Amino acid sequence: MIDVTDRHCRFFHRLLAPKARLYTEMITTSALQYGDISRHLDFDLVEHPVALQLGGSDPTALARCAKLGEQWGFDEINLNCGCPSERVQKGDFGARLMRQPGLVADAIKAMQDAVSIPVTVKHRLGLDYDVSIDLVKDFVSALYDVGCRVFIAHARNAVLAGLTPRDNRDVPPLRYEDAAYIKAQFPDATVVLNGGLIDVHSCQQALLTFDGVMLGRAAWHNPGCLSELSVSLNHVHAVPDADQVIQDYARYCDLQVKQGVPLRVLVRPLLGWMQGIPGSRFWRRALSDQKTLSGEDVNVLIDAWQNLKNYQNINVIQSTTSPLKQPASQLTH
Repeated sequence: MIDVTDRHCRFFHRLLAPKARLYTEMITTSALQYGDISRHLDFDLVEHPVALQLGGSDPTALARCAKLGEQWGFDEINLNCGCPSERVQKGDFGARLMRQPGLVADAIKAMQDAVSIPVTVKHRLGLDYDVSIDLVKDFVSALYDVGCRVFIAHARNAVLAGLTPRDNRDVPPLRYEDAAYIKAQFPDATVVLNGGLIDVHSCQQALLTFDGVMLGRAAWHNPGCLSELSVSLNHVHAVPDADQVIQDYARYCDLQVKQGVPLRVLVRPLLGWMQGIPGSRFWRRALSDQKTLSGEDVNVLIDAWQNLKNYQNINVIQSTTSPLKQPASQLTH
């Protein structure tokens, strides 16, 4: 989720899901050691609980960055052992680490010794086209032995050659049964399922077996599913009021624009929010107009929201006066 789940996206997702645990995009140890720390680690207090996801392979560097994350206020440090991108492979971390369970165990132990907050891991179920359970079982076992108790399993293999990162999210077949096997082998560990979870129903089914679910692209393309899932899990009694969400996010945007953050960056997380709603294409168009957004006026967001509501009201009125239109009940869902 690099360049996706930035702090602005997380702020918006928190408005939709008050009790979800949020994760940063993967941040490499080199970015924290040699780059702009504030740019990578700043976040709003409303995001809690929020985890810092690190990418790297050197135990000493990871421990140093984990300590930095704790000092910055994060609630969890998560080591990414699942990313298959070429850039990550060249750095010899991400999914490649699954072939080095001893090294990863050393890194986990070093981070645990450096911080007092939980250290967790995100991993795949295998590499390339080998679907044997042995690789992931040995990997999890090595980390379990040094005290790691939270495993976020992307229930696919990572193909390190021949597939793009995007293809690696779809092409390797899902292996939920193997993820469930890992859960059974380590019953006192927390095993969170990731991969192929696209809606509330699939998440509910997964939660019959697993301790949690992690949503990535589904939450980006259809943020509303976070609110629906929150209601289904009894985290909240009702989907957050959309008018209130807009007001809260507009205030946030206003503060961020004054600090120099481009409005086009701030509105990106909202593009898929109205998916399936009549007039959603006008919503997306308004929030994608670079010429309008370049004015850095937060009222663009307010106007887009009001225009969407006006569009819906017009269509509801038309549906009650013309037998050729859909019933209003269908138009408003």
